[in-house]
Amino acid sequence: MAQVEATTERVIAADAEAVFDALADYSGTRPKLLPEHFSEYEVREGGDGEGTLVHWKLQATSKRVRDCLLEVSEPTDGELVEKDRNSSMVTTWRVTPAGEGKSRVVVTSVWNGAGGVGGFFERTFAPKGLGRIYGALLANLATQTEK
Repeated sequence: MAQVEATTERVIAADAEAVFDALADYSGTRPKLLPEHFSEYEVREGGDGEGTLVHWKLQATSKRVRDCLLEVSEPTDGELVEKDRNSSMVTTWRVTPAGEGKSRVVVTSVWNGAGGVGGFFERTFAPKGLGRIYGALLANLATQTEK
């Protein structure tokens, strides 16, 4: 099994603190950011950053649906880490200042991929697909936070 990694980033014309707060608001803002690939969204504990437990289904392709139960932590300032209890997937959101009134958001997901031919296809295509999904989420985040 090889590790698979998908990274997407975007500069948003909004203060890093406001962008981070929007991402960390699992009870209010986060569900508004999710594109159609996400369903069955439910906050089970907490709802604001560290200590949140959130559930959703992520339909990466027409045949591939991940049932995710994510524990949220904030190991450093400007960083949210979502660890899936149902798989090896870990998604890290980093929000940093990118000049006056701007922020850079980088989202990286890593997981243990399949072996063999299936693993080859997963390593080849999954990062691109997840990149499109997170690109849509980041576009929604920009719409929500830019003035």
